[in-house]
Amino acid sequence: MSDNYIIKTENLTRKFGDLVAVDGLNLEIGQGEIFGLVGPDGAGKTTTIRMLAAIMDPTEGQATVAGYDTMKQAEAIKHRIGYMAQQFNLYADLSVQENLDFFADIFGVRGRERKERITQLLNFARLAEFTNRRAAHLSGGMKKKLALACSLIHRPEILYLDEPTTGVDPVSRREFWDILSDLHIEGVTILVSTPYMDEAERCSRIGLIYRGQIIVCDTPDRVKGLVEGELIEVRPVAEDRGVGLIRRAEATITSLPGVLEVQTYGDLLHIFVDNAAQRAPQLRAALAAQSIQAEDLRQTHARMEEAFISLIRRQQEEQARTEKSPGGES
Repeated sequence: MSDNYIIKTENLTRKFGDLVAVDGLNLEIGQGEIFGLVGPDGAGKTTTIRMLAAIMDPTEGQATVAGYDTMKQAEAIKHRIGYMAQQFNLYADLSVQENLDFFADIFGVRGRERKERITQLLNFARLAEFTNRRAAHLSGGMKKKLALACSLIHRPEILYLDEPTTGVDPVSRREFWDILSDLHIEGVTILVSTPYMDEAERCSRIGLIYRGQIIVCDTPDRVKGLVEGELIEVRPVAEDRGVGLIRRAEATITSLPGVLEVQTYGDLLHIFVDNAAQRAPQLRAALAAQSIQAEDLRQTHARMEEAFISLIRRQQEEQARTEKSPGGES
């Protein structure tokens, strides 16, 4: 393993019967990075993290974490990582303090170091006022922060977080990411999986994963830069505000010259074109010909969500072409 990478995988694969959950994954994560594994449900994020946490063996390929092989040196790895599972996995009948004490016992944190570490984590996670409250009675956001504090009790150099903010309110999500930013400053390497594209923006680098494969791996800005064309946003409005309005507007626009891709967002259309200044008047005129008014038409910048959808579509089109080719499966 290169000294520059604290986590490295080579053709990492996990199969469950005929299902390929992770398919030939090649990742290199640098020390001190916040690396985001970004993708929809079922993409392979949880399976990847479980293999890197040395609690699930790969079917094929290999991985090293902090220089240790995940299959041959699992115990050495477990003492160097903190792992926060997707589901709340602490003891609901124990208090905040008792949960922290329990995990301190597991990792052999004792004496003065234990007391200082628990005090530090309670303040760090903003739970100092709730030490006697049972975990079952905490809010969703507070449960997540308690789980994070417990995973940090032994000062791990690597932290695995599996969709840590799923089901948490926006304020708690922001607070949680503030805590992660502080850990990043301290030099902790963080691997976080998330379905939220706004969280992807906070990572040093991201890997977009779909159907067990990494589609692209780079910084958030470079990933967004992979989307072809310039972006126009428009709100189609017509007297007949039926359910078919957006689809009718989309069909009108898709076939126009210079239109590369159209995405729908509620009552908005996001249109990628070769030249926004040139195509905007043409879009407006084409919609008007169908008795549709183009409200709030403006040029804007692609967000991670638009980039992800566009890259997924490109991947699907490439797979379809491969399957239809003479050497393909169909």
